[in-house]
Amino acid sequence: MSEKKKIKVTYSTLASPDPLLHQYYDEAVIEAKAGFGKTFPLLIGGEERFGEKTFAKISPIDTDMVMGYFQYGSEQDAHDAIAAARAAFPGWRDTPWQERVAILRQAADLISDRLFYMAAVMSMEIGKNRLEALGDVEETADLIRYNCDAMEKNEGYVRPLLSESDRHHNRSVLKPYGVWVVISPFNFPGALAGGPSGAALVAGNTVILKPATDTPYTAWLLAECFRDAGVPDGVFNYVTGSGRVVGQTLLDDPEVDGVTFTGSYDVGMHILRQFAQGKYPRPVIAEMGGKNPVIISKSADLDKAALGVMRSAFGLQGQKCSAASRVYVHQDVKDPFMEKLLGLTEQINVGDPTDKANWMGPVANKGAYEDYQRYVADLREHGRIVYGGETLPGNGYYVAPTIVDDLPLDHPLWKEEMFLPIVTIAPFEKLEEAMSWANDVDYGLTAGFFSEDDEEIQWWLDNIEAGVLYVNRASGATTGAWPGYQSFGGWKGSGSTGKAAGSFYYLPQYMHEQSQTIVD
Repeated sequence: MSEKKKIKVTYSTLASPDPLLHQYYDEAVIEAKAGFGKTFPLLIGGEERFGEKTFAKISPIDTDMVMGYFQYGSEQDAHDAIAAARAAFPGWRDTPWQERVAILRQAADLISDRLFYMAAVMSMEIGKNRLEALGDVEETADLIRYNCDAMEKNEGYVRPLLSESDRHHNRSVLKPYGVWVVISPFNFPGALAGGPSGAALVAGNTVILKPATDTPYTAWLLAECFRDAGVPDGVFNYVTGSGRVVGQTLLDDPEVDGVTFTGSYDVGMHILRQFAQGKYPRPVIAEMGGKNPVIISKSADLDKAALGVMRSAFGLQGQKCSAASRVYVHQDVKDPFMEKLLGLTEQINVGDPTDKANWMGPVANKGAYEDYQRYVADLREHGRIVYGGETLPGNGYYVAPTIVDDLPLDHPLWKEEMFLPIVTIAPFEKLEEAMSWANDVDYGLTAGFFSEDDEEIQWWLDNIEAGVLYVNRASGATTGAWPGYQSFGGWKGSGSTGKAAGSFYYLPQYMHEQSQTIVD
């Protein structure tokens, strides 16, 4: 086979993709399907391990499609992974940071080289359309590169301090904690598994990755990239299984020095509280979702606003922690905005996401499919469904994008994260009341604003309570962050550290500081 042309992928460039991108992706889908049905191991201490129990990974795009069989890890498997990571830590910690950077950059390059195959698997594993899946895979590689660059730019985080005299040599050194657990979600099975894992690794920690049970396949492909890049045995470990067994065992073990978790508010807060009860504090980097608002001013460009809301509300079937789930639009422009949003939503094709014609795929699993029906029944009773509100035919978990109007502002679903392709809309008279509603939630991840008034924009930026802000962004009112271009982290109940991924302050969270003074 001839060598594929290198295609640079970001969420922005995917708006007008290279035609070869579609050809390469279609070829990868065929290749991936040909390999379905295999049984995949755990990876512990460099050894592939098969257990007594497995679970089938069923594709949400077609529930007759068995993608593979994965190990139902045990408590012992989790403890063994921790022991392997602990044993490997001294050697990895003492590896010069320049060598760690070189290995992790090689892993990032392998991810980019395997872009189309990994994206094809991801589409079928979780229902992402081809462009979203390609973006997720390449974002994974770029997050790893970004953290390698950060380590290099900061020269390994060794910095001089003030000295009392020529005989005193004082410096600050950041050193890795030790064993780090990464618990990743289903919705970004590449970026939110590989990004934190890569950061922990380049900082000198050893890692145990516990992926969501919906996405073990993408995580295995990521594990292969780390292994093939030369990450030593035991430095990166991969353990699949349930959260109650594998996940909780990892969290309960005092040999774990730190955790990165992406998922629900309830689970994230449970982890934070649990880690605070140990012998001493341990770091938890938790990203816990959002209930992300969009405010549309009277002066807004409504074409931009409608497109931005549509893309952020319904991209990945609303299953992004950054999804736009509630919109407050000035009463004078609400009707024309609704007309434009409805027109765009009517054009969405829902179906097999590996088909180029389809922009929305299925929701992730049967639970989400049932949640959609439950929420829709509630919204139909208390509000007015303008569009959607129904499950769709097919052998997968397909549902319609749903727009809801006339929902009372005291209804709980204005504040509860649904994680589905459902957006609620309300009018406002004054920006101050819209801002009050927007901020009156436990979350603070992303937010969007549409206005052509510079003073309004600055006022909004000064008052909105969220960590990731977008103004007049038609490509995504609340979604689409990329490493180095937008930092990504939440305020309030959306994030635990106040530091964002893909930015200046993220990598140091995987290390603790030591002051060193040497006197001649």
